[in-house]
Amino acid sequence: MTAARAAAEILHRAAGHRPRVGIVLGSGLGAVADRAEDAVAIPYAELPGFPVPSVSGHAGRLVVGRIAGVEVAVMQGRVHAYEGNGFDALKTAVRALKLAGCEMLVLTCAAGSLRTEVGPGRLMMIADHINLLGANPLTGPNDDAFGPRFPSLTDAWDPALRRVMAGTAEMLGIDLAEGVYAAFPGPSFETPAEVRMIRGLGADAVGMSTVPECIIARHCGLRVAGCAVITNLGVGLGDGPVDHDQTLRAASAAAADLERLLVAFIERIKDLSLDEKDGARS
Repeated sequence: MTAARAAAEILHRAAGHRPRVGIVLGSGLGAVADRAEDAVAIPYAELPGFPVPSVSGHAGRLVVGRIAGVEVAVMQGRVHAYEGNGFDALKTAVRALKLAGCEMLVLTCAAGSLRTEVGPGRLMMIADHINLLGANPLTGPNDDAFGPRFPSLTDAWDPALRRVMAGTAEMLGIDLAEGVYAAFPGPSFETPAEVRMIRGLGADAVGMSTVPECIIARHCGLRVAGCAVITNLGVGLGDGPVDHDQTLRAASAAAADLERLLVAFIERIKDLSLDEKDGARS
């Protein structure tokens, strides 16, 4: 039995139901999991092959329950490529969510803005991404049981789900930006020259995560939506240096808006078809 299948079975036994929506919470954003009702928390260490985060702001547990009446599996914390463990644990985690029954994956993260008009505290819906990690999580032998050797990323960030998220933000009065997210290797923050380069490539925000999960999810047929919490302006665009404590403080300040958005978004997709061929309808 693979680690992903073993983890999915543990999830089933703990939850007593099949989750429909998977959620990954980024740095300082773990409080969203507290909205889950009938919640059961499973430490990553008890799930075969799951990542164990080493970075502050990532609790390292899977919370299964219901949000707005929808069965969810919430990853409270993630690992990053810079932690030195490759992508195997990320693949196991995302594929376990798929095997457990998830039809879509909602990714959240903290990010630095490359647009001065989208400052700290704002939310940015991810419309597309640029992979600057220097690696792809699908490198190596392909597991045909999950997806094709050469998956398309044309609509990696599901257009229909983006419409639902944008409409939800408008309904709530949340000023939701939309843009392209660039994944940078880290753990060092970008230099001013790198910020200029990334802006020139067409990115609107930069972070150190999220893209690998999106690629893995699309490979195995999960639909993907994403939202970044803007915690700072890129180096050279704002005042002073950037540090991780600043990221956590800004993420915490914006967490309430993200929580409101995600709960209402999940409620709006409750009665929608998430089948790949049917599309989500707002």
